[in-house]
Amino acid sequence: MQGLARYLQKLPGQTRAVGETCLYGLAAGAATVAFQIGMNWLYRLGLVRLSHQSMTTFLIGSFAVIVTSSLLVGWLLSSFCREAAGSGIPQLKLAFWKEFGTVPWRVAWVKFAAGILSIGGGSSLGREGPSVQLAGAVASNLSGLAGTAKQKRRAAAAAGASAGLAAAFNTPLAATTFVLEEIIGDLNSRLLGGVLLAAVLGALVVHGVIGRQPSFTLKEVDTPTWLGYALTPVVAGLASVVGVYFQRASLGLRRRMKNSRVPAWLLPAAGAIITWALGAAVFAETHRLGVFSLGYDDLSQALAGDLGWQLAALLLGAKFIATFSCYGFGGCGGIFSPTLFFGGMTGVVIAGLVNLQWPVAQADVVTLAVVGMSACLGAVVWAPVTGILIVFEMTHQFSLVPALMIAALVSQTVSRKMNRENFYDALLTQDGHQLEHVRPPRGLQGWQQLPVSAIANFRPVVAGDLDPAEIRKLLQAHPYQRFPVASAGKLAGILTRKEAEAALTEKRAPRLEPATTCLPGQTIRQLQALLIESSTGLVVLTATDGHAALGVVTLHDLLRAEVEKARTSEE
Repeated sequence: MQGLARYLQKLPGQTRAVGETCLYGLAAGAATVAFQIGMNWLYRLGLVRLSHQSMTTFLIGSFAVIVTSSLLVGWLLSSFCREAAGSGIPQLKLAFWKEFGTVPWRVAWVKFAAGILSIGGGSSLGREGPSVQLAGAVASNLSGLAGTAKQKRRAAAAAGASAGLAAAFNTPLAATTFVLEEIIGDLNSRLLGGVLLAAVLGALVVHGVIGRQPSFTLKEVDTPTWLGYALTPVVAGLASVVGVYFQRASLGLRRRMKNSRVPAWLLPAAGAIITWALGAAVFAETHRLGVFSLGYDDLSQALAGDLGWQLAALLLGAKFIATFSCYGFGGCGGIFSPTLFFGGMTGVVIAGLVNLQWPVAQADVVTLAVVGMSACLGAVVWAPVTGILIVFEMTHQFSLVPALMIAALVSQTVSRKMNRENFYDALLTQDGHQLEHVRPPRGLQGWQQLPVSAIANFRPVVAGDLDPAEIRKLLQAHPYQRFPVASAGKLAGILTRKEAEAALTEKRAPRLEPATTCLPGQTIRQLQALLIESSTGLVVLTATDGHAALGVVTLHDLLRAEVEKARTSEE
C-alpha cells in the first residue's frame, strides 16, 4: 500500500488526484465489505444458530452473546477511542470541518472491531453509520500515506465516506447525495466528482464480493391506487413523528448518561440487556429476531406483504425502545437501519388498520411501508434527496418514486417544525461542538482586511464560577481546551483544561492565563499578530469597554479559514 502511495506521488496533478480517489474508493469499499461480512458472520453464528435450538438454550445463549459482546465493546471504546462510539457520522463531519478531514487511525480499527461485536452480537443498531466513519478514516489515513498534508484531507475523507455508504447500502447515488447534503452541506461542492467516483467504486467492490442484489428484494410493485396516495401523507407524517421522538429519546438518554457515575465501559451492556429482554420476549411469542441487530429479515418480509399489522406494531414498539437504549447507553452502531425499520413497520401498521374498514391493495401496503421508511429516515437526518434515492436504489422500484417525493416533503415539514436540528447536529451540539462553515473571499489582501467578526465564534463558553463542582461540570459538558473566565462582568483571564484538571486533582484554586483581547472591528491581519503573542492561542473579542466577552478566535479557527481561502482561490 505504501509503495502504491509513493507511486501516486510521482504522477502529475490531475492524474494523481484521480488515482488517489480510485484508491480511496476501492480501499474504503473493501473495508466496508469486510466489516459487513464479519458482522453477518457473527450474527449468523450466534443469534441465528441459537434461534434453531430449544427456547431455554436460546434464552441463555443469546443473553451470553449480547452481554459479552457489549462488554467487549465498552472496553474497546473506553480504553482506545471514545470517538468510535455511536454511528460515527457526526464524528466524521466534525473531523471534515474542524480537522480538515484528518481522522486518527485508531478510529478505523476500533470502529471495525467494536461495530462487528456490537451489531453482530445483537445490539439494535445499524451498520451504515459505522461504515461511513470506518471508510472515511481508512481514506483519510491512505491520504496521509500518499503524502497529503493534514490540512488537505477533506477530499479523501469525503470520498471514503461516499464509498463506504455505497458499499453498505449498495446505493451509489444515495451515497453521493448523502455526503454532499449531510457532511459537506453543499450539493454543488467542488468535491462532487471525487465523491461520485468513489461511490461507484465502492458499489463495484460490494457487487464483486457479495453480489448485485439490492438490500431489500421486492416483487414487482404496481402503481398505488388512489387510497394508497391518499394515505401516503398520513403515513409519512406518522413515521416522521416516530423519527422525531426516537431522536429525542436517544439523545435525552445519552445526555443523562454523560453525567452518570457508572463506568463508561459498563454502559453499552445496559442497552444490550434491555434489547435482550425485549427481543427474547418477542422471539418467545413470535419466533422473530427483528428486535436484535439490523432487523432486515423481518423488514424484508414486511415489504413482501408477509407480516401482519399486529406483529408489525409489536416489532415497532420493541425495537424503538431497544434502539434508543443501545444508542443512549453508548453502544457502537448507527441509526440508518433502525429508522428504516421504524418507518417500514409504521406503514404496515397503518395499512392494516385501514384495511379493517376499507380493503387495501397489496401494492398500497408495500408503497406505504416504503413511504414510511423514507419519511422516518428523512425526519431524522434531514437529507430529503438521500431519503428518496436510498429507498429507490435499495428496492429498484421506479413506481414508488412519486410517493417517495410526497413523503420527503411531509417528513421535512414535520421534523423541522418539531426539532431545531437533525440527529447528527443535535449530537454535536450536545457534545459542545459548533461547526462554522467558513468560506472567505478569494483575494488574500481583501481577506486579511476583513473584520475579525467574519471568522469569530460568537457563542463562547465563558466560565463564571471557579468552584470545583462547577469546573467539573464545565469540563464534562464541553470539549474545549481553553475557557474565558468572567468575574463581575469583567474578563478575568483564560482557564486551560490542563490547569483545570490539575487544580481539581490537587484540590486548589486554578491559575488563570492572561487574556489577549481585540475588538470585533479589528482586521484579520491584526488578529494574526495577536494570536502569535497570545500565550494560550486564543483571542477574546470584547466590547469597546473591554469588559464583555463577545466571542473567541483560536489559532485553529484562523488556520481553517486560511485553508478555505486558499481552496476557494484555486477554484
